[in-house]
Amino acid sequence: MSSARQPVKLTAEQEPFLAVRSLSSNYSSGYRIEAHQHPWHQLLFASSGAMTVSTAPASWMIPTGRAVFIPARSVHAIRMWGLVEMRTLYFSPALTSFERQECSVIEVAPLLRELILRSVERVGLDSRVEHDARMIGLLQDEVKAAMDAVEDPPLALPMPTDERALALARHVLEKPLSIEGESVDELALQHGVARRTLERRFRDETGMSFGMWRQKACLLDSIRLLAEGKSVTDAALDSGYSSVSAYIAAFKSTFGYTPGRM
Repeated sequence: MSSARQPVKLTAEQEPFLAVRSLSSNYSSGYRIEAHQHPWHQLLFASSGAMTVSTAPASWMIPTGRAVFIPARSVHAIRMWGLVEMRTLYFSPALTSFERQECSVIEVAPLLRELILRSVERVGLDSRVEHDARMIGLLQDEVKAAMDAVEDPPLALPMPTDERALALARHVLEKPLSIEGESVDELALQHGVARRTLERRFRDETGMSFGMWRQKACLLDSIRLLAEGKSVTDAALDSGYSSVSAYIAAFKSTFGYTPGRM
């Protein structure tokens, strides 16, 4: 008969030698963590539910089974969708090595998933302990390999920097599905910017037309609907698609897999 592993109890003496810390938290749908930053690198893993992570340059959707790497000192806010079982690892910049300076959503392979969960069980990893040192090295290798495998960030939505375009973008992100019926001209007028200027700002600062940007915002928000328990059919209709097949095709074209995998 197997027994449950007991979490390792950390001591004050270990403090300078901890290369990895962990946190296990559960959140209800809609819970928001306001903008903040950490002195350590952070890996947020959604073992259930979905999360939206927002920074100044972009917004990321993290579905179940994915994780986001957040470099140290990056200001970010988090919004939860569905019942979120968040498992977090913090990496000491002094005792670990990561070159990535921007957020990255990664696929969590089975080995990385088990390493995350085991690290959470142990609460912290001491760089002086042989067993922990092996885990630290393997964690770094797996996270770096996952980040290197991401060529195109489909779960990221770049944000414009122009003040008026950014205000409009934030308005769309707050309730992307509810503004689907509003024309580009109406949205531009509400935010005091000419349509041509708006389109130019979005193309120059996000690499997408405003129409493409808004369509991707709606597709990303449909992940929230799926995480909250909506069916694929309901998510498709709520996202403004006239047919489920068109929604599935757009979803797969954008994210590389079908919404049924959510």
